[in-house]
Amino acid sequence: MPSALDLRLEAAYNLITGPGGPIQVGSVERFGRQLPFITNAPTNLADYVAYFAMQHGDATFLVEGDERLSFKQVYMAARQVAAGLIEGFGVERGDRVGLAMRNANAWCVAYIGILMAGGCATLLNGWWQGGELAAGIENSEAKLVIADPQRAARLAEPGVEHGAKVVTLDITRPIDEAIAPIASKGSAATVLPTLTGQDLATILFTSGSTGQSKGAYSRHEAVVQAIFNYVTQTATIVHLLTEDGQMSDIQPATLICTPLFHVTAEIPVFLQSFALGRKLVLMPKWNAEEAMRLIQDEQVNYFVGVPLMSYEILTHPNRKNYDLSTCKSYAGGGAPRPPEHVKRLATEMGEAKPLLGYGLTETNAVGCGIINENYVAKPLSTGPASKPLVDLAILDDNGDPVPQGGIGEVCIRSVANFEGYWNNEAATRAAFFDNGYFRTGDLGYLDEDGYLFIVDRKKDIIIRGGENISCQEVEAAIYEHPETNECAVFGLPDERLGEVVGAVIWMKPGSGVTADAMCSFLSARLAPYKVPYKIWMSNEALPKLGSEKIDKVSLRSQYREAYAAEVVA
Repeated sequence: MPSALDLRLEAAYNLITGPGGPIQVGSVERFGRQLPFITNAPTNLADYVAYFAMQHGDATFLVEGDERLSFKQVYMAARQVAAGLIEGFGVERGDRVGLAMRNANAWCVAYIGILMAGGCATLLNGWWQGGELAAGIENSEAKLVIADPQRAARLAEPGVEHGAKVVTLDITRPIDEAIAPIASKGSAATVLPTLTGQDLATILFTSGSTGQSKGAYSRHEAVVQAIFNYVTQTATIVHLLTEDGQMSDIQPATLICTPLFHVTAEIPVFLQSFALGRKLVLMPKWNAEEAMRLIQDEQVNYFVGVPLMSYEILTHPNRKNYDLSTCKSYAGGGAPRPPEHVKRLATEMGEAKPLLGYGLTETNAVGCGIINENYVAKPLSTGPASKPLVDLAILDDNGDPVPQGGIGEVCIRSVANFEGYWNNEAATRAAFFDNGYFRTGDLGYLDEDGYLFIVDRKKDIIIRGGENISCQEVEAAIYEHPETNECAVFGLPDERLGEVVGAVIWMKPGSGVTADAMCSFLSARLAPYKVPYKIWMSNEALPKLGSEKIDKVSLRSQYREAYAAEVVA
């Protein structure tokens, strides 16, 4: 039965999308059927950014340390980058241009500049080591990479090979100085391309069960539609706050403490903020106390991060020293919250309420959402499908619906979905059913109210603090050690991060390699978050199934139990 909040949200949504409302919903043909489509959204990201940057003009947009940039300043700097990319580096429509840097004002300006130049913003994971960055560059066929000094140094390490030109920006400098290596190549007279919704917009990398990250590419139309799906949700909540007399008159402000190369920070946070006139406060590195200081000093009213971040604020011994009263929402994504955390956030953070979103790189972050008292009532749910675009279904392996309440694969169909995996037709075909549903790899069910509950994963991945880690990729790195015989990698439960990486390894006879030595070996090959937190060195061959494959299910169960006993002890 719908909750009171459900009924209010539905009424508000109908007003916003009804006749004369700010969001107009029509339809467009895809996969031989009509899908919902937001008809008054811009066709491409360049037009979207230009319109709202001019609308919000001198309002503060980006805050990083002592540097504060208005919407207009960000737009004008991005235009300079676009001109420089065209004139100085020969960027043409559809060219992949990599971004490899930590969160910074320069990241945001470069991202917009790439799009305005007609390029495809290719978001390289800033935590990757040199070899991983090079693999992403080669996979996407990027001709140019814009990097900060740290990432540029990794790409210049001995043995790291790729075919892209690297332009290094000193992101510690004021924005005009930071972008000068690119902006100085162009001029205000440089003609920028006129883009359409079908132009290539972005490539984001995702770790599935098959090891090497895949580049999920999207066109402008899909990304803009995803943004406006979020705008619709935000407008619905704003309507309720206004009805209840709780809408603040201060500028909306969000703390960005998750990486901008992740779809959550990219679309619902960064890109949506153009439409909302929202200030973004950038944190280069997560620190709970620094986050509380910024929430207080910048009057942040919306916090979003992986669930462990809001929990660290909740439990921080110095929380009482900070005025967090402006922050009314603590949103999470990338991993579930334990029910106890949901309850505590709802009751111990003053007027602030917990929220949770469910979306994927391949859906451009669009999926489900659950807020406030609905979340407290159903803390294990990710909520119902987000309106107006999301068609959510629970399907069997043949693509047929399972009975209501039955467990199957969570599948999402919408015009906001990505186009495919770059240069990987086999993976693209495997990701979709013929009727257009994207296969998330998650197993779940819908309750009688249409709320989604995730119960397991089909993909062999670990989700550590919102980062997807391929077990196969970590195993492949372990097998690079010449003394490895067999290994199995799996997730171990962790209260802060959700999961951490565990591994059991059988080395060759006579090997003296320890768990610590193996971690050091892996640290040179994998991003730090992928290196196992716990390694067990086995004295014998690992158990096998009848097919002679390693019996990972029993190993995972055995070592998870052993790990739980260690944690308790």
